Amino acid sequence: MSFPKFYSAANFSKNFALQNDLSLQARAIRIINVFRFILSLIFVTFYIYADDLNLMGSENASLFFSLALAYALFSITLLIITPLKSSAVIFFHPLQIVIDILFIIMMMYAAGGIQSGLGLLLIITIVTASLFSNGRLALFYAAVATIGLLLEQSYRIIKWELAVSSYTQSVMLSLSCFATAWLAYSLAKRVLQSEALASSRGVDLENLAQVNELITQEMQDGVIVVDQNLNIRHHNLQAKILLSLEKNDSKELSLKDNAPIIANIFSDWVNENSNNKDLIISVNNRELNLRIEPINHQNRKLGAVIFIQDWSKIQAAAQQTKLAALGRLTASIAHEIRNPLSAISHANQLLQEEENLTKANVRILQIIEDNTQRINQIIKDVLELNRRDRTQQETIVLNQFIVDFHTQFCAIEKIPSTHFSLHLYPQQHSITFDRRHLTQILWNLCKNGWEHSRKVEGSLKLNCVHGNDNLQLEIIDDGAGVAEQDRSKLFEPFYTTKASGNGLGLYISRELTEANNSQLVYQPLERGSAFILQLKNSN
Repeated sequence: MSFPKFYSAANFSKNFALQNDLSLQARAIRIINVFRFILSLIFVTFYIYADDLNLMGSENASLFFSLALAYALFSITLLIITPLKSSAVIFFHPLQIVIDILFIIMMMYAAGGIQSGLGLLLIITIVTASLFSNGRLALFYAAVATIGLLLEQSYRIIKWELAVSSYTQSVMLSLSCFATAWLAYSLAKRVLQSEALASSRGVDLENLAQVNELITQEMQDGVIVVDQNLNIRHHNLQAKILLSLEKNDSKELSLKDNAPIIANIFSDWVNENSNNKDLIISVNNRELNLRIEPINHQNRKLGAVIFIQDWSKIQAAAQQTKLAALGRLTASIAHEIRNPLSAISHANQLLQEEENLTKANVRILQIIEDNTQRINQIIKDVLELNRRDRTQQETIVLNQFIVDFHTQFCAIEKIPSTHFSLHLYPQQHSITFDRRHLTQILWNLCKNGWEHSRKVEGSLKLNCVHGNDNLQLEIIDDGAGVAEQDRSKLFEPFYTTKASGNGLGLYISRELTEANNSQLVYQPLERGSAFILQLKNSN
């Protein structure tokens, strides 16, 4: 989420709050309309049963009934108009309240004056209207009611020649109207202040939530929030990439369906109530490092935040560090190695110039020459591991190449041919590969397999098979295999379980394989191990 989107989201929140306030006011007016309609029905019912209960004199009964019908018609009209013109009704709402006050005063007059008790409806109307208008017109409504009460009482005094002291009840009711109006105004003011504070806090919380979401989305680590039902309540973009989550964000995601391995780890973490530990798992051919933090430290079952790191990237960075150290190391010793190697090569050439050499001696000298060149090439390859684009690829006929390699490997490593079996392709196939690199890769893998095998007949195998979409070379041994805890470190530089090893053989083999657009993988067997060279550029 960019900052402009964040700013527009904040403005949207304010506009939404304003629209929400208007809708609340419209709903409040509809409630008042319903109350007004019920009140008019009560007035009509009161008139119908007034004669039976002797509640009203016959003098103004017809006037009371006419006012009740008019009030009912007024309330029904507002009930019909309000949904159609809600904004106009809100604007003319004060006029409606004034009409309510006038109706109540006239009906109070028709019912017998202040003694009828209908004047108490003025207090209810003023309080209700004041609260719904946020207290802005509370004193105005009280003033209108007071004027109406005094005029009604003055008319009765003049008409019936009553004593001036009869103003007492009207004045007390008027004071009650002002008192309730003032209380309603004070209460509405406090409500407004509370709403303003809540709105301000709401905007702050919304902004804080959006800032947190922005930070979370830009994190390099994956973050998912899981509830007690193993549902993913929130996740960032990196978690979506690492776990290959569904693209439909509106749908509730289940951790058990999208990442069952993490779901099982989370369930064990909740039930065991153990300390949090970093866990390395494999998901979608990626090694991921998990760190689980509970939402509530007192109760882990309420959910947790799971941080996910791409462990393969961390390993790649560590390998680059080791590679830099390897470059400095090999640069310093390359000269010391090449000096005696050059002397051996020169001496071998002098010996080859001797006459009367037997065929066996010629073969031995040729092997010396081949291996001095191979050692020299290995030094060059190690020095250029970080420049994998320097390959001299050529077309290689696989069957012929593998036969030559098998013969040379058995002769140099002194392995009986019966102990190293070979299974060729039934048909001729060719690949595009660097010949020197392919020789070094197969030499490293076969030598490693022979050293860990039982060294009996058929202990080492080189099988040429067809994969799903490519050709494969399988180097299989019958040794003890690789321990499960060591498999993730197989192709790391300088990692070895042999006392005399330098930990570079498998690492260099994989680097050279990838430099030729191929892939080297390890596959455990029930008895022994298998390194599979998947050749991509095949014909």
